[in-house]
Amino acid sequence: MHILILGAAGMIGRKLADRLAADGALNGNTIETMTLADIVLPPSPANHGGELVTRVGDLSSPGDAARLVESRPDVIFHLAAVVSGEAEADFDKGYRVNLDGSRALFEAIRLQAAKQSYFPRLVFCSSLAVFGPPFASPIGDEFLTAPLTSYGTQKAITELLLADYSRRGIFDGIGIRLPTICIRPGRPNAAASGFFSNILREPLAGREAVLPVDESVRHWFASPRAAVQFLVHGAGIDLSGLGARRNLIMPGLSATVADQIAALEQVAGTGASRLIRREPDERIARIVGGWAFDYAPDLALSLGFRAESTFREIIAAYIEDELGGELP
Repeated sequence: MHILILGAAGMIGRKLADRLAADGALNGNTIETMTLADIVLPPSPANHGGELVTRVGDLSSPGDAARLVESRPDVIFHLAAVVSGEAEADFDKGYRVNLDGSRALFEAIRLQAAKQSYFPRLVFCSSLAVFGPPFASPIGDEFLTAPLTSYGTQKAITELLLADYSRRGIFDGIGIRLPTICIRPGRPNAAASGFFSNILREPLAGREAVLPVDESVRHWFASPRAAVQFLVHGAGIDLSGLGARRNLIMPGLSATVADQIAALEQVAGTGASRLIRREPDERIARIVGGWAFDYAPDLALSLGFRAESTFREIIAAYIEDELGGELP
């Protein structure tokens, strides 16, 4: 089996490559070749027993998508994207990467299949940003996709393309609408949602973190471990029962900031939560206040997708995966 991961240098892409290398197989088939591609050189996963190919390129550049699929990978994980803040700030870049790059990939698969029978599984990393207010409570898979950001619009258009190319038998696609991923490893960043991870990750390391919103703010979460499992599960399940509706809300945990802090205290004690400094930021509070937090991922649950049910589980996964199983 040949696996292609696009966006393999990103956090989820790296973790996915590590998971597949450790497993050595996908859907019961031995992974003989794994190709990792991104705009920077992706790191090589440890313990991969087969052939490993790393590529640097941009899907939206002429010919790059065609070169990536000419080796006819069996499963393609499409994680390559410009993230929400950058897509909103740079209109041209957002549409070029998130939409034009995806369309180039889909077309490259179609043209490859025209040469000789080819029908890969394609797992697309989408986003809950495809939805916009006014929100239902809860939001289900049938809820209108009417995003209020360019990023959400780019993802929604790609979802439609994925559904149509799947309907026409060009590839077997599934769109994975990810919750906010928490706890993200690394250092604090400027993303509006970054504080959700910061207020846990930094205190666990004995560092101060800033909380810019009220503790009553509620959101929809899953761990990086769950996100990788969504992608792996999506690569192996039978999609024939979905028909043309190929884009699914993933399970998650609806929790408040207060729930996060309470879980932090349960795991690391009250001393850790004292490292959280309340520093209200009206801009961030306004952005976060426009996000939905109540979802009904019934279809994904019926297909076997699972996520954490408590924030203590999310913190435990972070400690195990990023801290070697022990607090510093």
